[in-house]
Amino acid sequence: MIPYTVWSEAGGVGKTTFTATLARAHTNRGQKVLAIDMDPQDGGLTHHFGLDGHKSDAEADNLVLHMIGRPRGEFDDLIRTSEGIDVIPSHNTLGNLTDLLSKAAELEEDTHPDPDYTFEKETQLRRVLVDADVPSTYDTIIIDPPASEGQHLYNAVYATSNLLIPFEPSPKGERSIQGLRNVVNGLETELGNIDVGVIGAVPNKLKGTNINQKYLDALEDESLPIAPISIGERGSMLGDAWDNQVSIYELAENDEYRDLRDYEQPTLEKFDELVEYITDQFTEVPA
Repeated sequence: MIPYTVWSEAGGVGKTTFTATLARAHTNRGQKVLAIDMDPQDGGLTHHFGLDGHKSDAEADNLVLHMIGRPRGEFDDLIRTSEGIDVIPSHNTLGNLTDLLSKAAELEEDTHPDPDYTFEKETQLRRVLVDADVPSTYDTIIIDPPASEGQHLYNAVYATSNLLIPFEPSPKGERSIQGLRNVVNGLETELGNIDVGVIGAVPNKLKGTNINQKYLDALEDESLPIAPISIGERGSMLGDAWDNQVSIYELAENDEYRDLRDYEQPTLEKFDELVEYITDQFTEVPA
């Protein structure tokens, strides 16, 4: 199984389209993919795939209810599908995840017969996925949390133990570059008993300028692996994919959107190469 969390301190639409495209690229390789949207904000992965019809429905079952032990239905009923990708959509309840996990911890610890029992808030997403037999059902699990640190990110990283970090090598992404190693170390400290593997930092929105190179050089000083694939600036293509709530692959394949321009085609190939690189990180080398 290939489990990883896509995280960037910058966050935003750029990371969402990046994650959606990755999910579709894994599917194109014949992998069964589950994408989990852990971002409570509007305009995330759920919106990108046009699956936010129940996001504000207070009566709807959702992932948070499963994480706090109060599900209203079966786990499989949470799943929606778009472009062959199974997606667990975001729900507004995610905005209260930290408080709800704290309340669940208090209740579980107060009522548990073992006085030494501890409800580990950071492990609840992993518990839900294991109980639902997700690791044996899917080839790839991709989790998309918000940019800020907290229970959304902690649960995502604990469930996958791996990070893929898209970053923009520009002044906008400078803080992310300088703090990546500290973030990884901080996650390992916060989660206690796991090692966080960094699959790679992926240069994104690359323009080939001297400024870009300056920040690429700065990333090398962070002693983090850099993916051998970089994604160029393709604002028009990604924006059109976002507007139509499809991946860039669907944009390219469906004439009802628009024809792909010649210079945009290599971006699809770059994502294919990136998914091949990610897959290789989880392929056992024969003895």
